[in-house]
Amino acid sequence: MHQTSFIELSRHALRNNIRYLRDLVGQDVKFVSVIKGNAYGHGIEQFLPMAEECGIDYFATFDIYEAEKAMKVKSDQTELMVMGFIDDASLPWLIENGISFFISNIERLRKAVSCARMSGLPARIHIEVETGLHRTGIERPHLSKVSQLIRDNAGNLELEGLCTHYAGAESISNYVRIHHQMDVFKAIRDWFANDGIRFRFYHTACSAAAIMYPETRMDMVRIGIAQYGYWPSKETKVHKLLSDNARYRKNPLSRVLNWKTRVMDTKTVPMGEFIGYGNEYQADHKTRIAIIPVGYFHGYRRSLSNVGYVLIHGKEAPIIGMVNMSMMIADVTKIQAVRKNDEVVLIGRQHKRSISVASFSERLNLVNYELLTRIPAQIERIVVR
Repeated sequence: MHQTSFIELSRHALRNNIRYLRDLVGQDVKFVSVIKGNAYGHGIEQFLPMAEECGIDYFATFDIYEAEKAMKVKSDQTELMVMGFIDDASLPWLIENGISFFISNIERLRKAVSCARMSGLPARIHIEVETGLHRTGIERPHLSKVSQLIRDNAGNLELEGLCTHYAGAESISNYVRIHHQMDVFKAIRDWFANDGIRFRFYHTACSAAAIMYPETRMDMVRIGIAQYGYWPSKETKVHKLLSDNARYRKNPLSRVLNWKTRVMDTKTVPMGEFIGYGNEYQADHKTRIAIIPVGYFHGYRRSLSNVGYVLIHGKEAPIIGMVNMSMMIADVTKIQAVRKNDEVVLIGRQHKRSISVASFSERLNLVNYELLTRIPAQIERIVVR
């Protein structure tokens, strides 16, 4: 092990998740795997080929940097879309490589047309419309101009999709707002159709919407967090497992990611001594400690000091003292015969116990998404069975 920790990615878990999600949304609905945020911390280069093995052939990134990573490992038949930031200078590269991209304002549409003319290839575009999130998306008053530009430049454009994004489908508190957005999107879809403009795909659903609101699935879904084995929120999990038509009474999603390291050293600290920097933790008994070569530089939050825990020999070992930049300390007094090089699980399963990302979230009031994507890209990802 050259690095201080490593991540295992489970093929079996991913296959299980995609099978469940495909069954949920329907086999005829196009499944787009969202790999923004370095595939939610799982690693684009490692995750994308795994997902292709599971039958996924359409992926979505946020920006060009992620799209370039995906291009290096995807198969020729696999399609890509860029949902977020694109500078004008990158548009020709997208068009030349047949990568579709979101159009969220008139200026971007005009630039896409111009670049398509110069390249002699059509720009594959998704028209993103504003329905109530008030973030990105074309406003209703500008739709006539969009329609005119599309009709005037039909030979330079491929209408890949009409899309929007919901304002927090993972929370029941947004129920009214989400339904309003659905109504607005349907009205816009019908308006384009009446103007003679049809798109290859109509897509609005992220993981949460696809789970909570079946009518949002349409003919394409953009699945992010759920494919990695995590529910968008506790509400979505409870809703799915307790609904009248639920087919599962236990969690059908399996975590793809396991984060592991090894014990760097051990020692015994006398009662009354302070452990680690400052006076953050004082041993109230003779304490056996294990030094772990992972710290906040590696994505293990400093705020987990005296709060987090790891698994060693299948048992919980509390983190004591301050989490340092590159190391932290675990109390292994109650765990027999802990030695240097013993396996340490930071996220994942060891024997009959497991640590989920949610366990960190509950301690830190953060969401799965944030914790996963903060795992540094340079940590080695290993694909396992």
